[in-house]
Amino acid sequence: MTKKTVLRGASLSFHADPFVVGDKDSYTFFKDALIFIDNGIITKTGSYDSLKNEITDDSIVHDYSGRLMTAGFIDTHVHYPQTPMIGAYGKHLLDWLENYTYPTEAKFSDKEFASQVAKMFLKQTIKAGTTTSMVYGTVYKESVDAFFEESEKLGTRMLCGKVMMDRNAPDELLDTPETGYKDSKALVEKWHNKGRQLYVVTPRFAPTSTREQLEMAGKLYNEYPDVFMQTHLCETEGEIAWVKELFPERKSYLDVYDHYGLVGKRSVFGHCVHFEDEDFKTMSQKKASIAHCPTSNLFLGSGLFDLNKAKTGKHPVYVGLGTDLGAGTSFCQLQTLNEVYKVAEMKDSSITAIKGYYLATRGGAESLSLEDKIGSLEKGMEADVTIWDLSSTEILDYRIKLAKDLEEKLFLQMILADDRSVRATYVNGEKVYDNKNNYYKLD
Repeated sequence: MTKKTVLRGASLSFHADPFVVGDKDSYTFFKDALIFIDNGIITKTGSYDSLKNEITDDSIVHDYSGRLMTAGFIDTHVHYPQTPMIGAYGKHLLDWLENYTYPTEAKFSDKEFASQVAKMFLKQTIKAGTTTSMVYGTVYKESVDAFFEESEKLGTRMLCGKVMMDRNAPDELLDTPETGYKDSKALVEKWHNKGRQLYVVTPRFAPTSTREQLEMAGKLYNEYPDVFMQTHLCETEGEIAWVKELFPERKSYLDVYDHYGLVGKRSVFGHCVHFEDEDFKTMSQKKASIAHCPTSNLFLGSGLFDLNKAKTGKHPVYVGLGTDLGAGTSFCQLQTLNEVYKVAEMKDSSITAIKGYYLATRGGAESLSLEDKIGSLEKGMEADVTIWDLSSTEILDYRIKLAKDLEEKLFLQMILADDRSVRATYVNGEKVYDNKNNYYKLD
């Protein structure tokens, strides 16, 4: 028997990039909408008045009138193993890795521990209204198995990969070019396209991989036509200087990855804070993507990413949002957008709420080359839907009532709201979280 669900509420969905076509021509909004879902797929979306007569007796209707429905938010750069260390006292990137990250990740050889962390990560992610994330595991295969097993139970479309790292880290966290390739390939065969799970080739960053390992990573990325790749790039000036020492033969940090065949469609580079015009040109030509991680960049003092230049400059690139836990400070992409706005202001530009919500939904999907599956509420899309309460706190309720239009309401939400504003989260057509009833599927 098919499982038919109908959601009612206001709806916001993007069909185009507002950085390209302008805010007004990028989205569709219905003040009172119906979303029809059949076996996890959206079959139609439109105004209540135009579709109300199509509700059948075998449909389950969830009425969220007065709430806002969007596609589930998307996180394009996050480290689930760093959940136990979120909020750790900072210092800058390289010291932070040595003092906090590596000791924490060393615990993930224990699959039971990895599973417990994966459960907590996924629960907090869903409660924050995010339904898809591109996730770093650790060097241990078990960490990736644990993550995908928990994601499979929840039904989420998740992307994850085993970190490849064969130098400049503690011995217990090192693999080799051969074992990194072999273990990653085994995980590709086991998990890629199994249900909604997708595999990501994951060299941590150039300083922790030898030339031989980067070559093997590039081989694996190009072996499979639809596998993904993620790594870090130009996060801090100290990191960039280190890469120049380690790879003097390459003309830039990005050129290191490009030389080994790691720059292309479905490759996502975290941060890209200190970028040159030539870097943007290469990324644009090869259709690679950037994950903008402002809460992390600010927390570690890494720098200010120029989003406006990345999206509207001479060489525009795909950009998604990343929480980058645990240097990032919140699971909630609304908090990420709060910092996106402030960083843009520091770069003498401005980001509207429309552009913000686009980045969190369709923009994230486009940066992952998954816009045919997730990121909007159009017919044929996988039914990942977040229901937002625009009056989740007393001050928001007060301000929203004074707002003059939709865009002002969305902006207030972007600046003042947090995960308390998530009324419910649907994954693949199934309600997996309900704030009102304190319900979470895996509890």
